[in-house]
Amino acid sequence: MRRLIRLSRPAIRTVTYTRWLHLFIGAVAAPIVGLVYPGLDGDGASIWLLPFVPLPLVAIAACVPGMRVAETMQAQLLLFPRPTAPARRQDLGIAGSPSASWGDRWRVFEWMTLRLWLGFGVTTVTINGAVLVLGLLTPSLWPPFGPAVRLPGEWNWWYPLLAPVTGAALIALTWASGALMAALAPRLLGPSPAERFAELEERTERLQERTRIARELHDTIGHALTIAVVQAGAARAAGTPEFTDRALAAIEDTGREALSELDRVLRLLREDGNPAEQRFTLARAGRLVESARGAGADVTTETEGDVEALPGPVSREGYRMLQECLTNVLRHAGPVPVTVRTAVRDGRLELEVRNKLPAEPGDFRDGGSGLRGLHERAVLLGGVAEYGPHGGEWRVRVTLPLR
Repeated sequence: MRRLIRLSRPAIRTVTYTRWLHLFIGAVAAPIVGLVYPGLDGDGASIWLLPFVPLPLVAIAACVPGMRVAETMQAQLLLFPRPTAPARRQDLGIAGSPSASWGDRWRVFEWMTLRLWLGFGVTTVTINGAVLVLGLLTPSLWPPFGPAVRLPGEWNWWYPLLAPVTGAALIALTWASGALMAALAPRLLGPSPAERFAELEERTERLQERTRIARELHDTIGHALTIAVVQAGAARAAGTPEFTDRALAAIEDTGREALSELDRVLRLLREDGNPAEQRFTLARAGRLVESARGAGADVTTETEGDVEALPGPVSREGYRMLQECLTNVLRHAGPVPVTVRTAVRDGRLELEVRNKLPAEPGDFRDGGSGLRGLHERAVLLGGVAEYGPHGGEWRVRVTLPLR
């Protein structure tokens, strides 16, 4: 019973008939052109020459770059109708862009020729087959007539028994032809190797951009929350109104800056405005130092060279790296003495952050996602990042080339 249901499924599926319609539309060009030349005179030989007459026009149409878009739209609507179609055209393996090379145009020509020939054959067989089924069922319509059907003889009582077999054969032919076109669509309408490579590069760039945005959110929100937690804990421990007021002011300033940075990143995701205008650079690192000092850390800074003249990418990434270092210090070591040294010399930026090791330096030793992100930032700019215990302290040392 299950096998019978499985065999009859193509007859009740909409996609079987939409694919027949796709083939029928592709075959319409043959009789239309045949009406003009050489003309339809009813001769069987001239009828079977019709699929070859439109080939010059098909070749000209295939040279138009937009023809691949039109064929792709028809294939998506009729070969893969909803709900059988995937949500995106890329999941079908077919291209939605105009032909970019002569190789693409040649594949479009092959597709249109195959659709013309197969569509003409399937349409001819199914139309004549339907007439034959009616003739088998109805004595008054016997003998059946059609472009390719000429069956002489008298109607017999057992002819209706052949009608289901003929109908099933027509449905099987329609299903197999549609499945063949659906299988060949990715090969003939799909993107070329050059287009696939370009799409892969674009996808890689999007992933890198998302990674960069996620890293910026991690740095900004993580720093703000760390400052807020440390300040709140210190205010509760101090228990004085003056310190509590300073802690609340520091939390307010840090939260306001975090909200501003979050708004910038959201504008970047929406691709409106100018998200680069509010990016922080290493020249504004003083706010990070003051924020860490407000959380109780004793931060000492040493600067060598002109930080203002740093290239934009180096300065912005240096700011994020310093933010990550100070956040890790407050998160894992607490309010301890910290030394920040920044040097611009010999065509490179050197950033070093040293602090006293906590009593249990396990979190530092393994390195969290923040330190791994710091290393990734340095590598993307052609630099190096080193971190670990050094001389009784925890040291993060970053070197970035200016070019």
